[in-house]
Amino acid sequence: MVFFRVLSFAFFFGFPVGGRACDLALVLAVDVSGSVDSEEYRIQMDGLAEGLRDGVVAEALVRGKAQVMLIQWSGSTRQEVSIPWVDIVDFSAVEALANRIQQVERPWRNYSTAIGQALLRAVAQFDDVPVCARRVIDLSGDGTSNEGVSPTGLDTVLVQAEVTVNAIAIEESDADLTSYFYENVIHGEGAFVATAESFADYPGRIRMKLLREVARQTAQLQRLR
Repeated sequence: MVFFRVLSFAFFFGFPVGGRACDLALVLAVDVSGSVDSEEYRIQMDGLAEGLRDGVVAEALVRGKAQVMLIQWSGSTRQEVSIPWVDIVDFSAVEALANRIQQVERPWRNYSTAIGQALLRAVAQFDDVPVCARRVIDLSGDGTSNEGVSPTGLDTVLVQAEVTVNAIAIEESDADLTSYFYENVIHGEGAFVATAESFADYPGRIRMKLLREVARQTAQLQRLR
């Protein structure tokens, strides 16, 4: 039954069953600035872990031999690589990553929101996975950038690094955050913003975002081979 399940996914997504190179390098960049309280932090981490465990998301990560890492970010001097690149070779690797995300410690609690600096730290990490076909930063946040380099000034850096930036706007305290992310944060062909009206909406929205980001686009890339 497992063999037929794998074949059905391969047929649906157009994945070849044989070996292949890394299709996706994905940086998960999570906002841990002062506007995010302890309960909201927990919702983000648990929601992100459950999104990765989704059957279709996990299948796409494995079939695409993805590389995934976690960055937590806040003020202009506070960006931490909390989980370095993880090679998603099988479903146990997805589960192990999800468990690590749920257990990772929060490095800061009371600092500003430096989106541009977070993006720069994320871009620098792709030097360690040069063979991946797509480079994507998945940034979540609940506020506008108020410190450090402006995200609007990073177009040249992102173009040169061939990086796509997608975002999830958590509009708990800012109803215009989606518009701000559209205009100032996302970058690249097909880049998009997902909207969570509150932290309570985050788990469902991050799952749908990962489905769009990982499964569909990885399938399209595989069909081109």
